[in-house]
Amino acid sequence: MTMSPGTRGGEAPARELVFHDISAAAAAESPLWANALRPEGARETVPVFSPLVPHAQFAVGLETIYEGYLLHYGRSRLFDPPDEDVALLLGDALLAQGLVLVAATGSVAAVTDLAELLALCTQARADGTDGDGPAWAATAGLLGAGGLDEARAELRDARDPALLERLARATAGDERVDAALAAHASRLV
Repeated sequence: MTMSPGTRGGEAPARELVFHDISAAAAAESPLWANALRPEGARETVPVFSPLVPHAQFAVGLETIYEGYLLHYGRSRLFDPPDEDVALLLGDALLAQGLVLVAATGSVAAVTDLAELLALCTQARADGTDGDGPAWAATAGLLGAGGLDEARAELRDARDPALLERLARATAGDERVDAALAAHASRLV
């Protein structure tokens, strides 16, 4: 899959452009992914965590990764795969493509943050622990900037997402974090 970065002159990418990029790249990658796309009018082009990112260059990559995550653990905004196997494979493809997009920005720290996020969320989901929402929000808000290690350890070791949520709120603001967490909760299964 190849996608444009979705940004113009450092401005936040238009919501439609972000989701168009994700859909078009998936459809170009495989007829299986193209067939899994919802009809255009049925797609939910609602960004969840990209409004929290400090640099617009990360928006398409983050939403691509999140869409892959939703195919594994929630309800996709763009796709309606015919079965769980296709959902899993498409989710994996989107996770990988999102990491490629973020890597293309040149930020090794952002790629590391997202890899840590995915590992942490996978562990939390396997353990039945809440906390993936605050982990996504804090990672989005501090993407590539560092400062997440202690908060991640709290979720990983103590199963406590409170420090992650405090970091997210301190960097992105209560209103934006509340909106992101509510949108995230509504997508989980």
